Amino acid sequence: PTRQAGQGGCSRLPARRRAGRARRGARFWCYSAGGPLSCRSNPYQTNLLRDGVRRYLQLPADQSVLILHAKVAQKSYGNEKRFFCPPPCVYLSGPGWKLKQEQIKARDLGEAGFRVCGYMGLDSMGNNLMETQKLSFEEQPDAKGFSCAKALYISDADKRKHFRLVLKLFFSNGQEIGTFHSKLIKVISKPSQKKQSLKNTDLCISSGSKVSLFNRLRSQTVSTRYLSVEGGAFIASARQWAAFTLHLADEHCARSEFPPREGYIHYGSVVQLVCTATGITLPPLIIRKVTKQYALLDVDEPISQLHKCAFQFQGSDRMYLCLSTEKVIQFQASPCPKEANWELLNDGSCWTIIGTETVEYTFSESLACVCEPVSPVPLITALQLTGGGDVAMLEVQGEYFHAHLKVWFGDVEAETMYRSPKSLMCVVPDVSAFGSDWRWLRYPITVPLLLIRDDGLIYSSSFTFTYTPEQSFIPGQQVLSDVPQDSDKLLDSIHQEFTRTNFHLFMQS
Repeated sequence: PTRQAGQGGCSRLPARRRAGRARRGARFWCYSAGGPLSCRSNPYQTNLLRDGVRRYLQLPADQSVLILHAKVAQKSYGNEKRFFCPPPCVYLSGPGWKLKQEQIKARDLGEAGFRVCGYMGLDSMGNNLMETQKLSFEEQPDAKGFSCAKALYISDADKRKHFRLVLKLFFSNGQEIGTFHSKLIKVISKPSQKKQSLKNTDLCISSGSKVSLFNRLRSQTVSTRYLSVEGGAFIASARQWAAFTLHLADEHCARSEFPPREGYIHYGSVVQLVCTATGITLPPLIIRKVTKQYALLDVDEPISQLHKCAFQFQGSDRMYLCLSTEKVIQFQASPCPKEANWELLNDGSCWTIIGTETVEYTFSESLACVCEPVSPVPLITALQLTGGGDVAMLEVQGEYFHAHLKVWFGDVEAETMYRSPKSLMCVVPDVSAFGSDWRWLRYPITVPLLLIRDDGLIYSSSFTFTYTPEQSFIPGQQVLSDVPQDSDKLLDSIHQEFTRTNFHLFMQS
């Protein structure tokens, strides 16, 4: 069998399987080291859940929690508090939040009972909410809820080299929504002033990674502005920051042809900044090292976290990306009379670059009124297909798995076995479980992969699973001859020809 796995990827399995093992009835077991944990043996309950999953697939009512944060954090010393910059941000999105609001209103709790509030802190702080920062969410024009933690820091008493942020969300009526974790954040004492070596890539910035850019006039914290996008235009915002994908590009290509390249970003490289949320891009830029407000044109060392840098518009006469209050403009640098390879900038043209991370948790309470917290919310990172025929197994790899999860292929529940918080194993259902006769499969069938908790809580993912046509349909081989006699011969011949062409293209790709 052929397989593709990755973010947004899919696994593929040839469609031929014995019809005898296609469906094992409505009884599915969840196993742990101690034996079966639970089963759904009531056919009525099973069919009811499957109908609910079908409705969800037609009109998903997801609730998403998106956490944006920096990859590194500078440690504070003594009484000085170096707040995380850019500050960790939380976005709430998805139609499921409005559905939840309607459910709370139906219980006569009013509008106030739906308001979402939260606390964010470091994972070492435990459950002591007095040591965390309270978050208040405000609704944006795009209907997303937004909040950020501007006063978080890590003290020198904390000796860890890495930590995570912990977000706890509640409804204002006291009902807990769940606990969500950021990705690992590396602790540094101060930005590295040494020339970075590619042997130590922890602090280097690679092509295709996400970064944030901010500017501080006269090094004052209150003057911090973040490069962001609003209304389809680039702005300098004091409130919100955007994550940009930093692509390393071929400087010899025309602007209309800007193929990204792999590798680490060096000063002097031609790069392109692409907003991860909107897809809006800036023109090709040459990234320059900044020292004492001068752009150094002859430096080609790797870029490090929290370095000062400038962005020169490719092909321009010393024009640089610059901010003026909340506007993003172009600034023309002046040549340095003492150094031929230096150019004098203004404060608005000097940016600090830092890598960023994004983690998104998605769930849906549309099938049941869930009173328990939705966490831990599982995250799928990869799929691994093993075996074939009657014993095809799919390993689902990721984080935050537990024994009360079932893997679903679209609206078909799979026999699921819990292995560890990072791994689930499931038996791949036969394609006939989706209402198709596998003998007449003419084209690939792709179904979404879901994880569903015992109480009906749905965790969607960006992964899919694809059943492919039989190899008997490869051009030059005879197509199955046991066609029903009452079938339309012309239509059947068209299906056969489509199958040959489609499978041939699939094999080539």
